[in-house]
Amino acid sequence: MTITINTESSEGFRHRVQIDDHQLFADVPKAAGGEGSAPEPHDYFDAALGTCKALTLKLYAQKKGIPLTGVTVEVKRDNSQEQKGRYGLQVKLTLKGALSDAQREELHKVADRCPVHKLMTSTEVSIETLLAEGAFSQ
Repeated sequence: MTITINTESSEGFRHRVQIDDHQLFADVPKAAGGEGSAPEPHDYFDAALGTCKALTLKLYAQKKGIPLTGVTVEVKRDNSQEQKGRYGLQVKLTLKGALSDAQREELHKVADRCPVHKLMTSTEVSIETLLAEGAFSQ
């Protein structure tokens, strides 16, 4: 899969993000000189974790016959130490449905096994940035 990001205008920071048939937008906050018209990249990073946990819990509960009717995930960021190599995310789960204490605990453990959580905490990520040949301006 290829994700394509294109600048919306030469004056601003807003970008269009194309993921298959889905279109999202990204911008820089007003405090950083942008329009604040869309989430910034850090927001998408944090949201990836929260959505992965929610989807993982729903899929797991369905597979195991656990009566989970919904999930609310709140992700709070502490990026005050990011420049020193520390980026903190606090995730609060609200599990909905007639769940026993044992089921709630089981789902709590499963949430930390979602693919994005594992990717963020235990996988070595390699990034190679290439410059396109014959780039042109518009």
